[in-house]
Amino acid sequence: MRRFDIAVGRCCRCARRVQGRHAWQTSDAVQVGSVQLGPEALTLAAILNKQMGLSLGHTRQVLFYGFGLQVSRGGLCRALARIAGRAEPTYAGLVQAARQSLMNVVDETGWKVGGRLQWLHVAVSAQVTVYAIRPGRGYEQSVLILGAEYDGFLIHDGWAPYYRFQFAFHQSCLSHLLRRCREMTRIASPAAAAFPLAVKGLLQSSLELRDRYERGEVSEHGLRTATGRVQAELDRMLEKPYHNPANRRLARHLEHEQPWLFTFLSCPGLDATNHAAERAIRGMVIARKVWGGNRTWEGARTQQVLVSVLRTCWQQGKDAFALLVSLLRAPRTAILDLVPRPD
Repeated sequence: MRRFDIAVGRCCRCARRVQGRHAWQTSDAVQVGSVQLGPEALTLAAILNKQMGLSLGHTRQVLFYGFGLQVSRGGLCRALARIAGRAEPTYAGLVQAARQSLMNVVDETGWKVGGRLQWLHVAVSAQVTVYAIRPGRGYEQSVLILGAEYDGFLIHDGWAPYYRFQFAFHQSCLSHLLRRCREMTRIASPAAAAFPLAVKGLLQSSLELRDRYERGEVSEHGLRTATGRVQAELDRMLEKPYHNPANRRLARHLEHEQPWLFTFLSCPGLDATNHAAERAIRGMVIARKVWGGNRTWEGARTQQVLVSVLRTCWQQGKDAFALLVSLLRAPRTAILDLVPRPD
């Protein structure tokens, strides 16, 4: 426990009340509300619940068994909402940073709010990760994160609404296609399996070409030449008629995705899969299985703000505990040192 003895007085000239403040205070209350959980306890609760996936009930137990602190689940929920309110300016800065990033890897998954299905969106760039909980999974929801004018590289799983970002350069995830080809070959006849096996081999060859270029075994001119061969081989595959229904569906999908399958070869350094977004969303999926989501939209707002801040801290290798404690102790609105400065 920590006690602050604060000097209170009045100005001799104007009689205005003056109150001191210690740098470690989180509130100026001296009457009602003068006894409260400190910033370290609240930050620990935020990390346990939003980063480690513990429910509010289990977080309450940790605070009680570990430190003898008694707090209700409702009290924790309100405290986390207050922390999210303090972090709102930082969240807005992270959204702006995502919109200005050269590359974003995006994905979405189901998320419950009040027991009803909504959607959790994530955008991962080189320096920040932004989550947003929205009532749909279409373009209208994604544009709230990236903005309609986004003109960088967008890496995704081929979900159609992402292609409505008409100013962006797209890369369709090869991992999803490789997985689809493997699943098709398991159940197809030897004759029908020839097409997905050929597609799988071509995609793996493109990834090997990327790796050889990164190791310096292939020159830039050689990369461009080999990329042309890969694209020509895919053209030849798609010119053939396919009688198997599953193969026809795969061919139609490849025809649609063809312009965006090998963007990573034309732009070295670009990811060929959306693994970064899937990793960012995995922790939220685990939390959803443990405690099901949020009960209210206010809780969803708290969720998206705090998880974005905590994930970005991890991404940048910064101490989330120290940063959130400093935010709670700040006497006025502050933006955490997570938002990249424009060049």
